[in-house]
Amino acid sequence: MTLNQLRAFLTAARTGSFSAAAAELGIASASASELVRRLEEEHGIALFHRGPRRLVLTGAGEQLLPFAGQSVAAADAGSDAVRSLRDLGGGVATFGVLRNADHYLLSGLVEDFHARHPRVRVRLVGLNSVAVAAAVAAGEVEAGIVVLPVDDAGLTVTPLLRDEVLYVSADPGRLTRPVTVADLAAVPLVLYDAHHGWRDPTRRQVADRARLEGVRLEPLIEVEHVEAALGLVARGIGDTFVSRAVARSAGFPANLGTAGFAEPLHDVLALVQREGIALSPATAELVRLARRRLLAQDAGGR
Repeated sequence: MTLNQLRAFLTAARTGSFSAAAAELGIASASASELVRRLEEEHGIALFHRGPRRLVLTGAGEQLLPFAGQSVAAADAGSDAVRSLRDLGGGVATFGVLRNADHYLLSGLVEDFHARHPRVRVRLVGLNSVAVAAAVAAGEVEAGIVVLPVDDAGLTVTPLLRDEVLYVSADPGRLTRPVTVADLAAVPLVLYDAHHGWRDPTRRQVADRARLEGVRLEPLIEVEHVEAALGLVARGIGDTFVSRAVARSAGFPANLGTAGFAEPLHDVLALVQREGIALSPATAELVRLARRRLLAQDAGGR
């Protein structure tokens, strides 16, 4: 039993003749009749009474009719779904972004994508890079933008942008020279991404340096969002470190200053996706737009 046979059967039942069915299906009249004849032979039972004027369903034909309709409708729906993805006329794009995505001009990503492909649904997940990488590896998200380093087992990693990490303080006296890890240990620290703590990629780089130098870093306060950390630093409660993209954003408090590290520290933003897994057309297009935004920012910042 093939889809072509079922289509011929359904169309003949609706139109009442093989010639009318053939005309609708765009095949020869003999071909429509032959498709139905093979279906009847396959099951050893007639599906139509072949009268002089019109085809009439037999009892077997009546029984087959609803199942044939369901099968053809399901096949057509599946074909439409695949075609809509290919043509970006539908489907879902799933993408993970780092929590500070807005500072990297990614806030307009969904708007850009929607303007081009209004029928595609978008699922944009904003998480710490650690969680984004884990979600991509687990197949929960198709691809994502992360800050390195992350656990990259099973992932394809494509670096896109390098952004300097800066020390931030409301005390100008602490910004007169490049900062060392020992300097960090001597001041009260207000750090963000409290949930992931020292697993956060930026904090992980700082912690690695501290271990190499035998320095212990203990934040005075940990909060979840960078905006909250900067607000506390602006009130003189402690100091922090952020990427240059955050430091040059419109929301960066006016009374704060920055200094580089004595040994420059950088966040590397990268695209991650599962090894050997092709992205859906919708997500691939979202990735293309995200890469274009990040690379344009990189070129503009040089």
